[in-house]
Amino acid sequence: MNRRLYFVLPDVDVARKVEDDLLLAKIGEEQMHFLVKRGTDLRDLPEAASQKTDLWHGIKVGLVSGALTGVLIGLILYLGRDFIRMNIEPGLMLILFLVGAVFSVWVSGLLIGTSTPNIYLKDFNYDLKSGHILLMVDVPKDRVDEIRQLILSHHPDTEDHGIDPTKPAFP
Repeated sequence: MNRRLYFVLPDVDVARKVEDDLLLAKIGEEQMHFLVKRGTDLRDLPEAASQKTDLWHGIKVGLVSGALTGVLIGLILYLGRDFIRMNIEPGLMLILFLVGAVFSVWVSGLLIGTSTPNIYLKDFNYDLKSGHILLMVDVPKDRVDEIRQLILSHHPDTEDHGIDPTKPAFP
């Protein structure tokens, strides 16, 4: 299992040196994600792509809201079945729960989540606007201390922003 580490680097030259150190430590480019303000040339550094958007947060919100909406509609139909003169079975609530959940995951996750900025990265807005570079690197759990020490000892002008507290980064 991997953990995501966050570092703020002062400029592209330092970022290139950090990338070289990580490659020598057998951390692949696919595990490094560099994020900069729009218009900054990263040269050949691996740019953060999927990390910029909030897909997973959108999917979670959509799942919960859609499932609750589906259950609520099913419950209203079931309780009001005499008023609307329909034969509503309790199993319809389960179907509406699933349909609501799937539809909302699609709408909020894939349509909205892919177009909104990642809420976990909002703490880095000031650093990015100041021209700094955010490095997100996914490392094996047992190498977290080694990689942190490697980066900080070779690049003292790098700021350590810790480990992602909310979720592990899966390979």
